[in-house]
Amino acid sequence: MMAERESGRGLKRAVVTGASSGIGQASVQALVAKGWQVVGLARREDRLRQLAEDLGGAFTYQVCDVTDEDSAQSAVDAVLKAGPVKALVNCAGGAFGKDPVATSDLDDWRGMYELNVLGTLRMIQKFMPALKKSEGTVLIISSTAGIEPYEGGGGYCASKAAERVMARILRLEMIGQPIRVIDIAPGLVHTDEFSLKRFGGDAAKAEAVYAGVPDPLTAEDIAGCVTWALEQPDTVDIDQIVVRPRAEGSYTKVYRKS
Repeated sequence: MMAERESGRGLKRAVVTGASSGIGQASVQALVAKGWQVVGLARREDRLRQLAEDLGGAFTYQVCDVTDEDSAQSAVDAVLKAGPVKALVNCAGGAFGKDPVATSDLDDWRGMYELNVLGTLRMIQKFMPALKKSEGTVLIISSTAGIEPYEGGGGYCASKAAERVMARILRLEMIGQPIRVIDIAPGLVHTDEFSLKRFGGDAAKAEAVYAGVPDPLTAEDIAGCVTWALEQPDTVDIDQIVVRPRAEGSYTKVYRKS
């Protein structure tokens, strides 16, 4: 065990899922700025290629759909063939629809579970052996939606609650193993795509989510939490971070300028 742990000392190579946009992209940029070598995983190769051009040799990528077994396995094999991994940052996720439970689309729920829960689980399972060897970290970007449910958020809240529970149980199961498990739960974060995708491309509905809210969180704010948590000593586990903009006390208590 000591020999395995020795191999991870000084290693700064992270894998970030959902790296082509939002919190994933911001986390890639923040980690590179802190001296990490980063491998980005996402479906959109054009976005990944542009990020590689911007960041240079510290960033490489693999096209990967975390909801597809063959795609995920191919990406993981390529990543590990290139060297050991110190951290897995699970940012891939999303919300689809905001309909009441009684009338919501089963495919929306299925899509959120496949992406937010099973996609995260799949990547954790595939990278776990390598992370144990490097005395590494599993970091999950969940959501405050997994803490406090709200009307219209049934499928998303349920999937994020499952993701948070998975993180907590994994933390308990890894006691005595050289693995840290970190859960970061953001509140209201204004990114270019999250709400737009949720409302099927309806820009007016997407912008209404943030209307009047002074200084909602940005992807860069969450990326700062990611880098801070990862850069703690290996023996220090930041179990959970709940982070919201100052204007948000909860999902139902948000200050908006009139």
